[in-house]
Amino acid sequence: MESKGYTQDGTVDLRGRPVLAHRTGKWKACAFLVGYEAFERMAFYGIASNLVVYLTTQLHEDTVPSVRNVNNWSGAVWMTPILGAYIADSYLGRFWTFTISSLIYVMGMVLLTMAVSIKHFKRTCINGICKKASTSQVAFIYASLYIIAIGAGGTKPNISTFGADQFDDFNPSEKQLKASFFNWWMFSTFTGALCATLGLVYIQENLGWGLGYCIPTAGLILSLIIFYIGTPYYRHKVKKAESPAGDLLRVLVTVITNRKLELPIHPSQLYELDQQYYLNTGKRQIHHTSLFRFLDKAAIKQDGDGSRRQPCTVTQVEESKLILGMAMIWLATLIPSTIWAQVNTLFVKQGTTLDRHLGSTFQIPAASLGSFVTLSMLLTVPMYDRYFVPLMRKKTGNPRGITLLQRLGIGILIQIFAIAIAYAVEVRRMHVIRLHHIKGPEEIVPMTILALLPQYVLLGIADVFNAIGLLEFFYDQSPDDMRSLGTTYFTSGIGIGNFLNSFLVTMVDKISGSHGGKSWIGKNLNDSHLDYYYSFLLIICTINMGIFLWASRKYVYKRESIELKVGCLELESKALDASPLGLPV
Repeated sequence: MESKGYTQDGTVDLRGRPVLAHRTGKWKACAFLVGYEAFERMAFYGIASNLVVYLTTQLHEDTVPSVRNVNNWSGAVWMTPILGAYIADSYLGRFWTFTISSLIYVMGMVLLTMAVSIKHFKRTCINGICKKASTSQVAFIYASLYIIAIGAGGTKPNISTFGADQFDDFNPSEKQLKASFFNWWMFSTFTGALCATLGLVYIQENLGWGLGYCIPTAGLILSLIIFYIGTPYYRHKVKKAESPAGDLLRVLVTVITNRKLELPIHPSQLYELDQQYYLNTGKRQIHHTSLFRFLDKAAIKQDGDGSRRQPCTVTQVEESKLILGMAMIWLATLIPSTIWAQVNTLFVKQGTTLDRHLGSTFQIPAASLGSFVTLSMLLTVPMYDRYFVPLMRKKTGNPRGITLLQRLGIGILIQIFAIAIAYAVEVRRMHVIRLHHIKGPEEIVPMTILALLPQYVLLGIADVFNAIGLLEFFYDQSPDDMRSLGTTYFTSGIGIGNFLNSFLVTMVDKISGSHGGKSWIGKNLNDSHLDYYYSFLLIICTINMGIFLWASRKYVYKRESIELKVGCLELESKALDASPLGLPV
């Protein structure tokens, strides 16, 4: 097929026909995708960044319930992709799952815009005195939010993997382009987030919530139109397994069935299909690894009359090992996701207590400080891709400069510094409060909101290593037929992080406020101990860093190969003896 100019990875067009490499895919196709990602992120962060303010000022929810509700909704947005990825990998494919889900997403945005714009859906205000929102009005708002979460379930895991599918792993020039794909993909994400935190948040608080939600809704619709214009240029992966998730279940069932059998001394004695099978199907063969050896029992050959169930192949077993290995890394990234959840919750409430004036008249919306997270990301991504990667590539010989796990480790370390600075700033804020005898919840602490900038900037830099590294890691290490489902490790980790933050905030508030004590996270942050909560987060972050280092040492990168008509091409992650973080390379 290479001689005819077709792609070597077997991708096809929407009608199932082989596609020409020079006419499809690469950045030519991705140009139609990044617009949607930018507008979708603008819509999401336009809601998430300021939702805690809307709930406390418009619906009059207290601090803890509002933080919990924001975390629960954000968690749902990041958890529903598990279902969307399963549907894509097992039934509809990435393109059609995205198509259906994006329409649900847009419907949710339209309903939310109506909820904050149309008089019938808003609370009634007379002479500046507003009644409490009715149960039906509150229900309509939350229903709109969770419809958006359902739509995100099908768009989030599929749009980025669909973009990565536009590059042929077996074409050296395209593979080199793909090495930078996730950096620049996230760059478009950060651009959308910046527009939300800088522009939309200001519009919502000063020009109206309706206009603030209408703009991203219109942008989302426009980006979908652009997305479908690019349809002739897209490459689509051919599903090579009938039920990828079913293969995982079969491995586990077979392991239980064979639990009493002895493992062979050498891996070559385990069951595997011949090379002709992989040549005919185009499926990638994954080589045996020593991690999770107990799963090898699913591939034990048994002598018999043929009535016994056929054993699983080494490749199927290794796919299961990959999923378990990624789960091990995933668990170590839940605490960093919890730290990220502070940006749209407690950091915002902390900012509302500080002096937000720039000049005599202009006030910075507290949620707009989140734009500095995005700005630091936007500045760091080009520097990382253009300077850091080439420099480290010369030293390590790794095409990515450093390994994916090293990248994650650096991000987690920077996050620890960020939360340490957040703790120090909060200690300073509490000192100023005591110095000026401030007690009331509405009193402004005479301390500039710009004091919060370092923690925002550091979290942005950490995300360039952490968030992008996680997305690339889970895509790269997933079995070939489960890449949508694999990348839901990334989204679900953020979701669990939000739920975990909600749980921690609720429990800390209850425990610290019990027996007449002062809550660390009370309704009145000027009479609370947010510094204690940040010190608690700092401790668990440090412990988690140790857990991550242990998990990284245990993890084994996948090694796979595919038989092409021109020969056998092997793809593997090579290990170096040492690394800056002591992680396997």
